[in-house]
Amino acid sequence: MAETAEVSTKKAKAEITLVKMEDGREVGFAGKRRVNKETLIDEGKIIQDGDTITLQEGAVSVRMDYRNGATRTYPLPNKLIGKFAGHGGEQKYGDELAAPADKPLTEDDMVLATDDLNSRIQIGEWGAAREGGGFAGASVVVLAIMEASSKTMDEVKAFLQKKLDAAKAAEQKLSRKELYDSFRNPNSKVGQIVERMEKERLAKESKVNADDALAELGA
Repeated sequence: MAETAEVSTKKAKAEITLVKMEDGREVGFAGKRRVNKETLIDEGKIIQDGDTITLQEGAVSVRMDYRNGATRTYPLPNKLIGKFAGHGGEQKYGDELAAPADKPLTEDDMVLATDDLNSRIQIGEWGAAREGGGFAGASVVVLAIMEASSKTMDEVKAFLQKKLDAAKAAEQKLSRKELYDSFRNPNSKVGQIVERMEKERLAKESKVNADDALAELGA
């Protein structure tokens, strides 16, 4: 039998339904969620010898828990591990490009976002929290800092990440958006370059000559 509990979050109260699974576990389903998915890794079936990793059958499985109490565990066949890994990688990098409608990412912003994710993945960080829209407008800030400092893109990106890491180490609240917005200050050298670049981009992307259109109105 399912019982209901309420879990408070910062955004809203999410109703959690606890369900007794057929294998005896108790699993919580948030809101109207009907199925939970989970990756299971059997470390005992993973053998590493230097740079060589051997996976025994069943080393990686996917468990599906259904709201009706049914549960299934599907071992991933070794001959398809590469395909599964690639599919998960596509999803992981693609998820990094999600952004709120009011903070859309340009293609240049997207490149920065996936480059940042990749740098964290390469050192083993999988579950680092994302900032929705944190990279919106980031590319123009990076380009402006490059122009103002005569530094390369890699040097600027490393500098910005160092600022974020230092704030985190000092337990100071500093989001990526807040950091980048600081460089948008119109009274700063970088902020003035950002303003110029954004005006140039807007002029380039304009589909209609505004002055000609105004003249047609008789103004």
